[in-house]
Amino acid sequence: MNIFKLPDLGEGLQEAEIVEWHIREGDEVKEDQALLSVETAKAIVDIPSPHNGIIHKLYVEAGDIPLVGDPLVEFELTGNDEKPAPTPQDQGTVVGEMECGKGVIKEAPTAVGGAGSKSVGGGNIKVTPAVRALASRMKVDLSVVTPSGKAGVITAADVQRVAKILEDAGPMEPLRGVRRAMAHIMTQAHEEVADVTICDDADIDNWQAGTDTTLRLIRAIAVGCKAEPSLNAWYDGHAVGRRLRDKVDLGIAVDTTEGLFVPVLRDIAKRTPEALRGALNQVKKDVKARTIPAEEMRGYTFTLSNFGAFGGRYADPIVVPPTVAILGAGRVRDEVIAINRQAVVHTMLPLSLTVDHRCVTGGEAARFLAAVIKDLNKAE
Repeated sequence: MNIFKLPDLGEGLQEAEIVEWHIREGDEVKEDQALLSVETAKAIVDIPSPHNGIIHKLYVEAGDIPLVGDPLVEFELTGNDEKPAPTPQDQGTVVGEMECGKGVIKEAPTAVGGAGSKSVGGGNIKVTPAVRALASRMKVDLSVVTPSGKAGVITAADVQRVAKILEDAGPMEPLRGVRRAMAHIMTQAHEEVADVTICDDADIDNWQAGTDTTLRLIRAIAVGCKAEPSLNAWYDGHAVGRRLRDKVDLGIAVDTTEGLFVPVLRDIAKRTPEALRGALNQVKKDVKARTIPAEEMRGYTFTLSNFGAFGGRYADPIVVPPTVAILGAGRVRDEVIAINRQAVVHTMLPLSLTVDHRCVTGGEAARFLAAVIKDLNKAE
């Protein structure tokens, strides 16, 4: 028998949700035949069979979320195909992908009074074995319980109080698919990035009627990256180094009911407005249909979030490593401004630029935003 495990799919996350099996126990399969479909960070992909064989056992079901390296299927090999199933270590890992860290819970020595102290996320939880067992039975996470006992010890009443709150709040809805991936990525970004945001407005009152706001933003970002290349880069926090990128591969945040997708428009500075609009329409269509290839959501060097289409003036956009900058565009509005000391009403586009301050200076961010605004202020 030969066990095939969940391989590293190159998404940077360490898990995938099982969507459906294409085979059953007892089926005979050929090498490269699709065994199952899984949902990764941003796409649904098929996993092919590593060799010829007869399916002996399926270890997971649709809806399960195995980790990389967990067993998926057991084969009875046929013919001369006696090579072992590849493991994540055999396949190697994908260089340059984003990785999410995992929290570690360590048992600490018993505290005074018989209450065990457990370290969770950097804090200490003091609880007796009996109360810990009660929390386990009531499915209460001790890290969210506020202790009321002496010396910060969690009591049975504390656990029961939280259990009642959770019961009143309704059943837990596990995050799956895109939303689960988003949760991992946002946690990583919060833990790693030293973010700083600056805001300003572009005066777009002289734009022609019907001007495509998204295309103008894309053009302005290309201009800004040319003026200040330090924002079009990848940062490696482990090596404490950056890679400046020549091409601007722009990630466009696309909101859906299933979560946030970020498809990529490649080399935006060298493409015509018509080509960019066609590509943008296509990726949005593919995202909606969930048919966009995973490779079309990797490797972006700068991000645009045009949240103003839904509402909001300014924001604090989140930089996702290894990128170092994201530009947010708010809701276009008419505003009274002063020109030559006279009050006039102009159409304004609010902008919010967040950068990773570990490798981008305030001056670089300000110069980038100034270049973007200067381009947006043009009539065409």
